[in-house]
Amino acid sequence: MDDARTGLASWPWEQDSCPHYKSSDYPAKSHRRAAVERYYRLSDGSSSAHHVVETYEPGWAERNVDDVRRVLLRCATYPVLGSQVSFDVVDPQYLEGTGMLVRGRIAHADTPNTVTYFVMVKRGETVSTVRLPDPGSQAVVDSIAARAVARLG
Repeated sequence: MDDARTGLASWPWEQDSCPHYKSSDYPAKSHRRAAVERYYRLSDGSSSAHHVVETYEPGWAERNVDDVRRVLLRCATYPVLGSQVSFDVVDPQYLEGTGMLVRGRIAHADTPNTVTYFVMVKRGETVSTVRLPDPGSQAVVDSIAARAVARLG
């Protein structure tokens, strides 16, 4: 682990650049009791992974999952500064139904696409979201996801 920050971390699914995104349309995030973010350096020395663990008031973790699904629908693709941002739900029942695997892509006109994976897992009233640069291997994504699940205990 490289860095841990305390205080209420920002909601991992904010999409302020998306023209169809309005923060107040997603009420669950205002029912968080705690949100901690950490950054991890990947073993190959590439960019770091970003991990947010949120704890919600009773009943609100599931509503958060619904909010995330709505963000992914409303902001499935949109332009930003000459690039195209898009999200694809790779597996809506990831990790035997406890999570969701999402691939984010920023398509640039003159450089290779930037691909990022998001692994969201809900256990009880806790939601874990890991954002990591494309490691080039589904097995690596699965391994990181399994460690995130294990941390939820």
